[in-house]
Amino acid sequence: MEYSEKQLAIMDTAEKLFGQNGFSGTSVRDIAQEAGVNVAMISYYFGSKEKLMEMLFEQKSNKLTLMVENLLQDENVKYLQKVYVLIDDYVDRFVGQQAFHKIMIREQVTENGTGLANQILALKKRNLASIKKLIVGGQKTGEFKKNIDIVMMMATLVGTMSQLITSQCYYREVSNIENMDDAEFNKLIRKKLSTHLKHLFKVVLTNEA
Repeated sequence: MEYSEKQLAIMDTAEKLFGQNGFSGTSVRDIAQEAGVNVAMISYYFGSKEKLMEMLFEQKSNKLTLMVENLLQDENVKYLQKVYVLIDDYVDRFVGQQAFHKIMIREQVTENGTGLANQILALKKRNLASIKKLIVGGQKTGEFKKNIDIVMMMATLVGTMSQLITSQCYYREVSNIENMDDAEFNKLIRKKLSTHLKHLFKVVLTNEA
């Protein structure tokens, strides 16, 4: 689905507020005020706060699906390198869109199993289905091992990034970089996460150490 500039601006604002205050703690009026629009415009474009969140999830998921499909069609790149591209994309999105991923983490912990939790579950299952195609492709060419636990592999990917993003104060302190500005810190953890996760995935996916 194509979104207008106004819709994207509202979605960006909603993402920021949901990340700060949680889904339940953010009202449509809060989003309208922060975005500089009236409540009726949000109702016109999205219908409800729940539908806005659903479209936000859909936008994020579509980007991943398109990227994986493009990787699958590129016959000049080995599958391990394709997985490395996937890792870098995940790292960039986690570090660059921290508000969105705080929403995901918070709502999965606090949601009561209805509505938003079901949307998150559907998003994760859709992403997993796309990534499975990539892993199966590598297995068919003999580049990857058989019997790979893809669910556990993705839990390692997402869990590692989530832990670092949500415990930045701890990481800054034990690394003696408390005074590093946010831009430099984000640049640093992008590099460290990318290197660390690529090493792990190479071990998990291939017979190489």
